[in-house]
Amino acid sequence: MEPSSKNGAQHSLVPAAPSSESHHHGSPLKLALGALGVVYGDIGTSPLYTLSACFSDESGLARSEANVLGVLSLVFWSLTFVVVVKYLTFIMRADNRGEGGILALLALTARNTKRSPRAASILTVLGLFGAALLYGDGVITPAISVLSAVEGLRIVTNAFDPFVVPITVVILVGLFVVQKHGTERVGAVFGPAMVVWFFMLAALGIPAIARVPTVLRALDPRCGIDLVVHHGTAGFLVLGSVVLCITGGEALYADMGHFGKQPIRMAWYTVVFPCLLLNYFGQGALLIERGADVKSPFFELVPASLLLPAIFIATIATIIASQALISGAYSLTQQAVQLGFSPRVTIVHTSGKAEGQIYIPEVNDLLMVACVILVATFKASTALEAAYGIAVTGTMAITSLLFFVVARERFGWSLFSAIGLVALFLTFDLAFFFANLTKFSHGGWFPIAVAIVVFTVMATWKQGRMLLGRYLSENVLELPLFLGELERKPPHRVKGAAVFLTSNPNGVPPVLLHHFKHNKVLHEQVVLLSIATLHVPEIRNPRERIESEELGHGFYRVQASFGFAQTPNVPEILDQCRAFKLLPTLSRDISYFLGRETLVLTGKSAMAPWRKKLFAFLSRNAQSATAFFGIPPNRVVELGTQVEL
Repeated sequence: MEPSSKNGAQHSLVPAAPSSESHHHGSPLKLALGALGVVYGDIGTSPLYTLSACFSDESGLARSEANVLGVLSLVFWSLTFVVVVKYLTFIMRADNRGEGGILALLALTARNTKRSPRAASILTVLGLFGAALLYGDGVITPAISVLSAVEGLRIVTNAFDPFVVPITVVILVGLFVVQKHGTERVGAVFGPAMVVWFFMLAALGIPAIARVPTVLRALDPRCGIDLVVHHGTAGFLVLGSVVLCITGGEALYADMGHFGKQPIRMAWYTVVFPCLLLNYFGQGALLIERGADVKSPFFELVPASLLLPAIFIATIATIIASQALISGAYSLTQQAVQLGFSPRVTIVHTSGKAEGQIYIPEVNDLLMVACVILVATFKASTALEAAYGIAVTGTMAITSLLFFVVARERFGWSLFSAIGLVALFLTFDLAFFFANLTKFSHGGWFPIAVAIVVFTVMATWKQGRMLLGRYLSENVLELPLFLGELERKPPHRVKGAAVFLTSNPNGVPPVLLHHFKHNKVLHEQVVLLSIATLHVPEIRNPRERIESEELGHGFYRVQASFGFAQTPNVPEILDQCRAFKLLPTLSRDISYFLGRETLVLTGKSAMAPWRKKLFAFLSRNAQSATAFFGIPPNRVVELGTQVEL
């Protein structure tokens, strides 16, 4: 499969040479501060709507003291078990050289080359669908977070009602516009702002807890169990609202590569967890104290004289809340491209220090449009709450299943230990998931629909690239045969160097054959460059990722390996070859030859006709290899070939 203007790099299941894990620049304290803004924005703003949803008219749950204590107990133990035990203690151990997220987890499972094809396919489908579900969640998070904060204006006066949706849309558009400045700058601004937010959460909750200290009885897990048991179906379905308190857990794992494990854990235990609990319990105390008179448990904790400043701070915090999913979507997309599950996109590295900090305009624009449509369609955070939860709980369950495979194969756990722990994880994951399924017809279909579209694109691209690669491999000419023919009939050689990109280092690139057939000449120096993506996030040492070999007759073979969280740059690869003396001094007059496949959809491949059309559409609209690999466009020669699919 030849890296051409419309296809991707070669993909390998072989791990790279040992290298250090991802490096994070700055002190742990500074990184923890950045993590408050980027990682914990989503989970940190959930007090705005979680208890409100639990005791909404639709839930049918009376605001009695027992019910309030039961819901608070479910919130406390959900945060403790899902975030503390599952993600911070266990799931974050399953890092792929410092990188997190469901595709990084999938890459870890892919290292076992002895697995049966059927088992490998099942794991791949699970991982891809889990990743696709995260995109559905990523669309809803900014919309519900910002909308729920702006709705606080309605408590001040009903005159603001017509302006809530327009203000929300303006804020969302502004949020997506600033993304091009990068995670590092955004985190530096958002981190201090979130410190103010979390301390405000604590300050609002403490006075209410002091007035109603009996609310602390909710720490007893029996309160939550009694609620579920005594209320039957209604008690179980309230889990669909309780889950709102932990919806940032998967994003926490996905953003791990940006800041590292230790800063993320430090931020949680010292700031996020205690402040969240104080606010949730403060809201619970208010509900016990005033019952049905409470319309908005969060905003009614605020003294009347401070309501407008609190709404302003909440709006800023909810803008920040969207950051975790947005930056996670960027990382997820980059990994999907490098692992061969997505067409190439524009990847902008926004930091010269941290390679994981990126911006992807295509993803940013699609998320922005989807968020604006959501807000304009649903118009209220209570309506969006119905759509929230299904996607993220589905991803959580899939993460647990993939962790089971990693625990057995990478950590060497016994079957009993792995099953026992993952069964506990799934008890929470599946309970939340099935409780949320009742929301399907009330908006829950939306994230599922987004996930199905994303999954279809990923699976189609992977299958199409596989079929295209198989076709090209079957028609490749062995390199020794070609070099032998050159020795028998030496061609005319012109000055300069030619670089041919190829995904098969042992064969002659089709573009080289086309060039030689039509132009009847070769350059004095010919470099056959293949780029492989390995199932590790980064190979930081350039010397470890480049191999070269002189083939004779002025031909050189260069193989460069990269991690799935890196973006290759061809001129840099050649510069490193010179620096490490892996190639002779190349002429500065370098031409780059790329192949461009034109797909003919009348072939006999097993792919369905509609998927062939989708694959052809994706191929036409993928970012060019010239831009993706950083090749100077005025030095590129593209030669086309037709491929029957």
